[in-house]
Amino acid sequence: MEHNHDHCGCGCEHHHDHENESLDRYQIVVEQSQVTTDDAAVAADVQRILAAHEQENHSPEVYQFLLNCVDLTTLATDDSERSVAQFVQRVNDYAEAYPQLKNVAAICVYSNFAAVVRAQLDVSDVNIAVCSACFPSSQAHIETKVAETALAIQDGADEVDVVLNVGYFRDEAWEEMCDEIYELKQTIGDHHLKVILETGLLKTAANIRRASILAMHSGADFIKTSTGKVYSGATLDAAYVMCQCIKEFYNKTGLKVGFKASGGIRTTEDAVKYYTLVKEILGEEWLNNGLFRIGASSLANALFASMTGSDAKPF
Repeated sequence: MEHNHDHCGCGCEHHHDHENESLDRYQIVVEQSQVTTDDAAVAADVQRILAAHEQENHSPEVYQFLLNCVDLTTLATDDSERSVAQFVQRVNDYAEAYPQLKNVAAICVYSNFAAVVRAQLDVSDVNIAVCSACFPSSQAHIETKVAETALAIQDGADEVDVVLNVGYFRDEAWEEMCDEIYELKQTIGDHHLKVILETGLLKTAANIRRASILAMHSGADFIKTSTGKVYSGATLDAAYVMCQCIKEFYNKTGLKVGFKASGGIRTTEDAVKYYTLVKEILGEEWLNNGLFRIGASSLANALFASMTGSDAKPF
């Protein structure tokens, strides 16, 4: 999916002559949204969807599909070239041991390890994703974020996960916030940009709606729930609001933006709940790993166990 526009899509060209006018444009694009901001209504609708549809999605086929949507993640303070190489080797070994099964969608690491993954990875249909732009706080000069991201692409990253500048969000500095996302998207070109909203910090449906809409208008190829680092991780209510925003954005623009849930998703049952929401809100067209991901470390083994009944822990 490509966003070939010269500005962030909110109609704010990148010269700041009409500051008030451009601020109004951000306001307008959000206020045009019909997505609910009523937290109680969101929670009730999530429960309704799950009660009606979750059980039908508990099947080996869905578990296999979900495994193929996992961004297998290591983001530890003590990650090293050796530990990351061993992490990647498990994905290579899985491909060899279970050639009849689909692999994970991507391996997700800190940006400085993209070259390690590129050197070690033997499986062509697994992407290299990096967390970049001063993840997880997103606190740095934009020049630093751009440099880090450009280096990761140079080192072989296929996809880049970045955190929305939540400080700008809090101060309602919409132009600065959108400019950052836009600039990072320009830096990586056709590679996928996943923008993490940090929904555990945003909390309300109203905040999540605004962040989702502005991120998509600024060039996000995916919107993602959480870093899983400081604040609480993914919630079904946040996923519901984000998926509704993605659907509305698609209906308005014809552009399909992906959805990624991450932070605390460890069990097969959790994963199936997110699958159910995506399927019911966005439909079959989003049920592929080009548009749906789950960021996790232990989930892959849980899905493997559910799928095969085996005690093996390949990941």
